[in-house]
Amino acid sequence: MASKLGDSLKFSSRAKIALWLALVAVGICGRLWQPAYNVTPFAAIGLAAGSLFGISLAAAAVPIVALVISNMALPGYGSTVMALVVYVSLACPVLFGNLVQRQGWIAVLGGSLASSLIFFTTTNFTTWALSELYPHTLSGLTTCYIAALPFYRWMPVGDAVWSISLFSTLVAVGRIQQLVQPIQAIPVTTGHQQTVDRLTDEQSGRQ
Repeated sequence: MASKLGDSLKFSSRAKIALWLALVAVGICGRLWQPAYNVTPFAAIGLAAGSLFGISLAAAAVPIVALVISNMALPGYGSTVMALVVYVSLACPVLFGNLVQRQGWIAVLGGSLASSLIFFTTTNFTTWALSELYPHTLSGLTTCYIAALPFYRWMPVGDAVWSISLFSTLVAVGRIQQLVQPIQAIPVTTGHQQTVDRLTDEQSGRQ
């Protein structure tokens, strides 16, 4: 069963194209402008893409395209494996999109926090596995995660704020669309009724 939030996220095909482009733009601008380390809108745009387009290539392409474009102005990852882990972890929020449709705001907040945790655990595990900075032991892995905590401090906060703000904006846009649609439908309905009346009159004349 769709939530009230899910009901507000139903857009026309044309609107979805515009929203796809807008989400990519938000991802690019938000990543290039980070008020604190790892505070970006990527969890938010992934959740939004998943809720708008479902689990699909169109949804996954939103964070991927935003990453590719923003990476042109940012330093590299140092290895192909790390780059792959970053791309996959930042595309993971798309998988929570269906939950947003069913559970609403609880899923928005929970999905954003889960996305932060996924990014933190996967990227730091990869750092531990690929580098010689830490011993390849359980103790070394624990030390790696502890050392990364300062970089993680603001990430959950940023993901939650971005997600709530973005979905609030989408709800507002959805409500505006719902208000406009009936107005646009009036000429079509009137024209249809006129056609029906005319055909009825012609049919009556032939009887």
